Amino acid sequence: MTRPISVQLYTVREPLAADRDTVLRRIAEIGYRAVEPFDPMADPKGFREVADGLGLSVSGTHAYALLDREPAEVFDAIATIGTDKVILPAGIAHEEFTTRDGLQRAADLLNGLSEQAARHGMRIGYHNHWWELEPRVEGRHAIEVLADLLAPEVFLEIDTYWAAVGGADVPALLGRLSDRIEALHVKDGPGVKGEPHTAVGTGVMPVPEILAAAPGAWRVVELDECATDIFTALADSHAYLTSLESS
Repeated sequence: MTRPISVQLYTVREPLAADRDTVLRRIAEIGYRAVEPFDPMADPKGFREVADGLGLSVSGTHAYALLDREPAEVFDAIATIGTDKVILPAGIAHEEFTTRDGLQRAADLLNGLSEQAARHGMRIGYHNHWWELEPRVEGRHAIEVLADLLAPEVFLEIDTYWAAVGGADVPALLGRLSDRIEALHVKDGPGVKGEPHTAVGTGVMPVPEILAAAPGAWRVVELDECATDIFTALADSHAYLTSLESS
């Protein structure tokens, strides 16, 4: 694994809103060398300056703003923060993942955004939750059918925890989607909806097997809600993932 371990900044959204620079410094001090923003519109120039000063690269960014802002404005902000990977993390109705026609509409949306992104030298990706895994369409998890309908340049960021909650054998799923996956959200916890997450390596997720199934993907730590101090959990997650890489 040559890419640095990243962290999705939604994990620290509350302290980030209060003091962005201090939070980014704490993340760098833990040992992370990359971050994944969730709102590229929030002072992109200032963010880039602070990240550069801390030696933090940007592994990609979530960009829900593409659904309600002028796309060119969003792509300009993303260029400023310093990545070409633009990930839609939600915004498609859950019902669209229950039928092939709905999946075709979802693919059409993503493919259209991909065409726009290409004009800015960027690529579009999609990030799952459980509702793209729970429905079975044509005998497969809905996200697998979606992948077949996406343009070749559209990639997937598989949230491994939500994939498991949605009923997937995650290592097997990653194997089947390997040519599409460029990033993984790595998280841990009890594996059920509505319960807080824990540091990676302390829950039910088979993390070593998951990472082995997608060896070239970015590892992006994300803890949506955490049962412990969030910075302690991030430090423990980084230490665990680093130990796996060195073993």
